[in-house]
Amino acid sequence: MTEPRWFSQPYPPEGASAAEGIRNQLGRPELDLLTILVRESAQNSWDARLERCAAPVDYRIDMWTVGPAHAGAWRELLLAGAPNNAGHFPLRDTFKRGPVRVLSVSDRGTRGLGGPTRADNAVGPERDFVSFIRNIGEPRDTALGGGTYGFGKGIFYLLSRPGTVIVHSRCRTGGGGHETRLIGCTLWKSYVAAESDGGRRYTGRHWWGDTSGEVIEPLVGAEAEAVAQRLGLKAFGPDETGTTVAVIDPNLDDLEPAQAAEYLGDTIAWHLWPKMISTVGKPAAMRFSVAHDGVQHPVPDPRTMRPLNMFVAAYETMFGPGGNHLECFKPKKHLGRLGLVKRIMPPLDPTRASRMLDIEDLIHHVCLMRPAELVVTYHAGPKPPSSNQGYAGVFRADEAMDDVYAKAEPPTHDAWNPHSLDRPESTYVQTTFRRIGEGLDQLLSLSGTARPGASNVALGAASSLFSGLVGGAWGIGGATAYSKRGSTVTSSSKSTDAEETTTHQPASGRRPTTQFTDRTDFGGTHPTESFADDDRSATGASDSGALNVPRRRPRVQYVGDPYYDDRGDSSVLVQEFRLPVPGPQHVRIDLAVTLPGTGGRETDPPIGASMPVLIGWEDATGRLHTSDPQVVEGGDSVWRAVVRPAPDTMTEIGIKVEAVRTP
Repeated sequence: MTEPRWFSQPYPPEGASAAEGIRNQLGRPELDLLTILVRESAQNSWDARLERCAAPVDYRIDMWTVGPAHAGAWRELLLAGAPNNAGHFPLRDTFKRGPVRVLSVSDRGTRGLGGPTRADNAVGPERDFVSFIRNIGEPRDTALGGGTYGFGKGIFYLLSRPGTVIVHSRCRTGGGGHETRLIGCTLWKSYVAAESDGGRRYTGRHWWGDTSGEVIEPLVGAEAEAVAQRLGLKAFGPDETGTTVAVIDPNLDDLEPAQAAEYLGDTIAWHLWPKMISTVGKPAAMRFSVAHDGVQHPVPDPRTMRPLNMFVAAYETMFGPGGNHLECFKPKKHLGRLGLVKRIMPPLDPTRASRMLDIEDLIHHVCLMRPAELVVTYHAGPKPPSSNQGYAGVFRADEAMDDVYAKAEPPTHDAWNPHSLDRPESTYVQTTFRRIGEGLDQLLSLSGTARPGASNVALGAASSLFSGLVGGAWGIGGATAYSKRGSTVTSSSKSTDAEETTTHQPASGRRPTTQFTDRTDFGGTHPTESFADDDRSATGASDSGALNVPRRRPRVQYVGDPYYDDRGDSSVLVQEFRLPVPGPQHVRIDLAVTLPGTGGRETDPPIGASMPVLIGWEDATGRLHTSDPQVVEGGDSVWRAVVRPAPDTMTEIGIKVEAVRTP
């Protein structure tokens, strides 16, 4: 059996690329290394998919610590023939520091690294091995693929602290069989080594494999499988093809492995969601998984993950009748399609992955993609007029324009830069952004912004500037009193058919007291009345001589401020409340829309306009009751009024309560 050894590449007489130059070809990207790893490796996997296979590509990231059963093999095998100077070959120091950590990126349902293993023999179309292992900067050979010049593989070396990876691949051979290949690669720094005949310059590129011939080759067949087993790498199935790249001692950006796994799952969702969604007649193109020491970390579902669900909706709009064709008129060219959606939405809780994209508390972005449907970037548009309203868009370039947009991308494929192109191609990209801007202007012009001369505050969906208007109310003889959430609103009035608000004199003989609550968001103060409670029994005899005990009037106690929540594909407004008085009571909703600055409220919509709608009453168990009024048992339980707000308005929520009449 051939034992693998290291080969360090000397500079040939005709020259070669230094390792530093290759490492620097990614430039200085704004994205972090883990994000670039996800983007670039998934792009490679997608470009290597089996075209005739209907099954999705399986893409997974695994992180683990090399255990005692395999640690000896890693040190023995991966130091054989390595340069003695740790400055020239830092893998030596990696093994000295203690347990070795590995991050692997695997794909299945892909071609694997097939074709010739020598660069000088790779003259045909099958040259995946030499393109990934030996050559740098080859143009893409996949029509409508994500990659352009093959620089993305450099991220594997940048992520590894010693610049070392192990590549384990299985491909089909020309005869219809399968072949397993295993090779190691290090990309570090060029150097000069002292030798017996003087100094010699080396490029800083090293390969680990079969050194028995004139050119280092990968281990193949049974030898490759045996060494992979000694290292603890997962074996391929009998008919399985694909590639695993194991990054030694990955730089996790000071994250603990479990935190890194969670971040990677979130990053996959943000950058690869178009590959995760299925549509009618079209299954998901790729499957994703992340694991740490054998523990699976879920990758979020973009259809249910807020706010990615908005981009999924925009994607589906783009392909439907609501999508728009974007055109360049001089010179005339069809650029692609654009889909836009606008929604009332809760404030966004930013994550590390969203912050990496400069997406913080509000969605006002258009996702740009080429026909390969890999996310290029999220292009920020103008902020909507309300802090509780957002929009998302998706622009997909036309297939005929793919080369133009590909050339506008940097090596990390995360932007479209028109200034890097000549005319007319630069004009196409510039026009794309202009057409997207026009679409957003039209979208936002329908959002209820104030007319000239009116208030300069836009009518968003319950803007936080007017959060006081999204309040609760307790009915008082046909009028409405409002309270800040969390306070109690009660009032005396005569009984009516609409409300059981029995008037009584407190036992102490004291009259109801009036309290004033400062409502600065209304521009003034509004009274709310409450009874001063008294624990003493009532005095005064009735005709029968019994004590006259006053009845406790039903009342509403609001719990916190109203808030937005996601329910399925839509956002709803939720107001939590209690009924502190025991016993069965009727609650019913009182909904209106309010104009900022005027205090005016509308309960009857104009022709063609919509109004807020009660979806239902949600009890403490999460069960939704849809009748209005609804019988609720008073006590300590918290209920929720769930309302669908009217688009482009501020919603006013009132909850009225009355006692259940008994015979």
